[in-house]
Amino acid sequence: MNKILLNHSLTALTIMISALNVQADEIKVMSSVAFKEPYLKMAAEFEKKGHVITTTWLPTVEIVKHIKAEDAGDLVIIDSKSIDSLIAQGKLKAASKVNYVSSGIGIGVAKGATRPVVRNKEDLHNLLITTKSLAYSTGPSGAYLASLFEQMGVSEQIKSKTKVIQGEPVGNAVKRGEVEIAFQQIPEILSVPEIDFVGPLPEDVQYITTFAFAIPSSIPTSSPSTPVVQELIQWLKSARGSADMRAHGLEPY
Repeated sequence: MNKILLNHSLTALTIMISALNVQADEIKVMSSVAFKEPYLKMAAEFEKKGHVITTTWLPTVEIVKHIKAEDAGDLVIIDSKSIDSLIAQGKLKAASKVNYVSSGIGIGVAKGATRPVVRNKEDLHNLLITTKSLAYSTGPSGAYLASLFEQMGVSEQIKSKTKVIQGEPVGNAVKRGEVEIAFQQIPEILSVPEIDFVGPLPEDVQYITTFAFAIPSSIPTSSPSTPVVQELIQWLKSARGSADMRAHGLEPY
């Protein structure tokens, strides 16, 4: 009887230890979607090491809200400027910032549609005025485009035919026939294979977004997740991960 009780106790202890190990090895990530496809590939391979990665994909504005509320998990991956601002506010650890990848803004149209020629700012101006409808995102690229269109003096002219997309690739609006032109970071345009990628914005109006890793200040330095987070960052930035990023229109650091 005592032997049976001992075996039960040992089994219960083993389960408890296993549960603690899983909890210690679980990484909760909150991220922008610009690099989702290559990230998921590398993350799946990292999990084979025995770790668990739970990634929540949200627009940057929503991630910032979670960071400020101190419920963004163990690691965030958003644009560098937002990270710098949150570091200044004491919400992210300054020493934890590591640049990940950068991306320019691209243009997408319906599959088989005539591709506009956009070689410079003047061409872009003509496209904005002549197209029947267009869309951009609520993310960093969308914020830049809204400012650019204001500077170009076309904001009021195109306001009624512009959609602002949140929570999905802007290309989906083109795929559904809701708009003719999509503007978003290049990998997000490429993530919708049912549309055609026209090319990047011209150099004279291009905007490069740098994405970076950072750890919330609410995470204690002694947290069991910290070493695993550092390991994950190095894994994502490895030569293999960099090759996948380039294949998706991103430039790794």
